[in-house]
Amino acid sequence: MHASQHQHIATVMRVAVDGVGAAAAVRHEQVIRDSWLRCVQEHRLDPTRMQEAVILPQARLREHQDQMEAFLQIARHGLESLYQQVAGMGYVVLLTDARGVTVDFLGDLVVEPSLRRAGLYLGADWSEHHAGTCGVGTCLRTGQALTVHLDDHFDATHIPLTCTAAPVFDATGRLSAVLDISMLSSDQPKSSQHLALQLVKVYAQHVENAQFLQRFRQDWVLRLSVAPQFLEVNPDFLLAVDAGGRLIGHNRRAQLLLQEQPALRGRPLIGQPLQALLEVRPEELGRFMAARPADQRAVMLVGGERLLFMLATPPPVAPRTPVAAPRAAGSEPERRSLPAPLAALSGGDARLDRQIERAARLVNSPVSLLVTGETGSGKEYFAKALHAASARHARPFVAVNCAAIPEGLIESELFGHLPGAFTGAGPRAKRGLIQAAHGGTLFLDEIGDMPRSLQARLLRVLAEREVLPIGASQPVAVDIRVIAATHCPLETLVREGRFRDDLYYRLNGAHFQLPPLRERSDLDVVIDRLLDGMALHAQARALLRAHRWPGNLRELANALAYARSVCSGGLIHCADLPDALLAGAATLALPMPPSGRGRPPGHAPVEGAVDDEAEALRQALRSVHWNVSALARQWGCARMTLYRRMARLGVQSPNARDGNG
Repeated sequence: MHASQHQHIATVMRVAVDGVGAAAAVRHEQVIRDSWLRCVQEHRLDPTRMQEAVILPQARLREHQDQMEAFLQIARHGLESLYQQVAGMGYVVLLTDARGVTVDFLGDLVVEPSLRRAGLYLGADWSEHHAGTCGVGTCLRTGQALTVHLDDHFDATHIPLTCTAAPVFDATGRLSAVLDISMLSSDQPKSSQHLALQLVKVYAQHVENAQFLQRFRQDWVLRLSVAPQFLEVNPDFLLAVDAGGRLIGHNRRAQLLLQEQPALRGRPLIGQPLQALLEVRPEELGRFMAARPADQRAVMLVGGERLLFMLATPPPVAPRTPVAAPRAAGSEPERRSLPAPLAALSGGDARLDRQIERAARLVNSPVSLLVTGETGSGKEYFAKALHAASARHARPFVAVNCAAIPEGLIESELFGHLPGAFTGAGPRAKRGLIQAAHGGTLFLDEIGDMPRSLQARLLRVLAEREVLPIGASQPVAVDIRVIAATHCPLETLVREGRFRDDLYYRLNGAHFQLPPLRERSDLDVVIDRLLDGMALHAQARALLRAHRWPGNLRELANALAYARSVCSGGLIHCADLPDALLAGAATLALPMPPSGRGRPPGHAPVEGAVDDEAEALRQALRSVHWNVSALARQWGCARMTLYRRMARLGVQSPNARDGNG
């Protein structure tokens, strides 16, 4: 333990145990001293015990994230914008839920181990009853934006940190999240964090307002400001009113404003009639719509003490929709409610179903999506299904394999070029793949292989929604939904300096991890769909079930396509499957069919498989007492085919060696 930590523990003890009169603690604000007292008296924390950060396991973190997933999608843009403001100064951005668990994080992954140890990472628990006085926990407890700087922290483990946090309230005034920016260390006084405090308060309000507008998009929304000039772009106060003219929601600033009014003090705001808040009746809201100039839309708070300017936005006109037919008894409501392209991806695997259900809620969201999984696990199928289920389904789906395009051509392929823009460019302008996806979806496969030199240009496309062709001086606006995919961990590439962290966070608006085929419980359903009605022998199915499928869906599709081509009689036997699968059957103690059946001439087993096949064939023959005819009937092949297989593999019947064959 360092001397500074010993000294800090002594100070906390004097304040929390002996009272606030200790001279050494005078410089700490009252909010900090009150928190120290709570830590000892209410939370029963020991100032002498230094605790490492608690990082929740992935499964528990996912539970916290799932409970507020819609909010996370709304908040992500605010987090990214804030991170762009502070990243160069060494800050990380954290978003926690109302229990203090970090559910989103943006930071420099190069120093990830240090961030994880300090608790500035996904899944960290920063509740005050666990971590003591800290930015998030004390913000949650007090509802105030604040900075907890260095030795303001209760736990001596945290005294290198500086943490600035602001609360995010929902539309009923409940504190629902905390936005925090923190540094691993600082050699500056607490006053150096004043700008950080203002920034985090501004972006917390942006997130709060975005959530409000999304929630009440089907209701009357009233935007109010002190001055008309910023009314439409950055209103101070937000109210939502139902069709009956009663308040159903407000942002935090509107709540504080209205609670100051004498007539409303101590009364609940939700449910109040509009005329109890503003000197306007619901039927007069049409006078405050955008058709009138902003300076002619003045309104008084009830009591005539304050003048505001208002913009009233009516609910959208609901389209006429046919009445849905009653659901049949025994139907599956959850699966039926999924868009058909997404529902078709799974045959009932619970892990995949969970990803699909999340995706269904985001089909028309503007956030970028990141799909990860092993090679061949269906990332492009997943992206195509998202596109087909979205409102963009009639527009292009453009797939770009970033690993397949030569590095020297990828820039022109993606961004396009003007005539003669570079050596080798043709006499005509070429529209790039990004422009080709205008109005639809751009699928960036193997994004981890994109050259770093182009990552900054792609980031600009995602941020500005415009593309600058090579040789052009004016950018072209593009409307695209971006879905990226990779089989390698992008976080590792970021730490190694091969992938930009800002691009990683921009792409990772929502992350979908696809399970490998060997871990899926719906393998039989997938096999039957790929067979498309063709019959499969039970032993062949057992062999398919036992295979590890390192190539996942792609390998399975290729194996069944081959088997369908070489089988006869409309029934696929073991002998019709590729040699790689047959070679693996020996180690799995499965009966091996004659590999020659139905194979094209010259199609030999894979290298190293002959010995395994021979031993498996011997075991199968021993099980029928070397009765070749019986084994041929069991495997559904001709007796002579089995004899030829025995000769090829050097398998000789003991009956033949004894002269009885």
